[in-house]
Amino acid sequence: MKRVTIFGGSFNPIHNGHIALARSVLANDMADEVWLMVSPQNPLKEQQDLMPERFRLRLAELAVINEPHIVVSDFEFKLPRPSFTSNTLKALRHQYAGTDFSLLIGGDNWRVFHKWADYEELLRNHTIIIYPRPDYAIEKENLPSNVLMLKDVPLYPWSSTEIRRHLHCGEDISTAVPPIVADVLKQEYHVFKKHLPT
Repeated sequence: MKRVTIFGGSFNPIHNGHIALARSVLANDMADEVWLMVSPQNPLKEQQDLMPERFRLRLAELAVINEPHIVVSDFEFKLPRPSFTSNTLKALRHQYAGTDFSLLIGGDNWRVFHKWADYEELLRNHTIIIYPRPDYAIEKENLPSNVLMLKDVPLYPWSSTEIRRHLHCGEDISTAVPPIVADVLKQEYHVFKKHLPT
């Protein structure tokens, strides 16, 4: 059975930390592929700092162009919005029968996992992989048997929010994102400038 880990997020924009996490899942033999599930814009919410969904998707695709086991997916773009993670995984199980889907989330999200829609259904049907986040200590001994900690993960100082701020100020982002992503962001800044916070 093919093992696929779903790593969802806005990727606004994708950065080297995202890619490192996906690589760590593969290096720890927790999956055969990692799918970066780019979340679409939610028409029900104000998201002034969210770059256009197709632009975020394209940046993610460019970022992993040389990563054969990291796949960028627009699967949620085709689902009713807003799409909760539980609905996404139900739809994935239906479309890709015979694939074993796990879910990668941060330690901050695990702390509030009990507030997620249908979180019990997620726990029943999927392995949950937690990656460490500063200031969110996880007591490993209290985790359910199908909730695993991602080991040997390099922690990067970047966040998408900070990268957008650097972009807005015209500052260098070359250490935070793949070179091709940095180039496209610089070239097309005018396209999404209005979506960035002031």
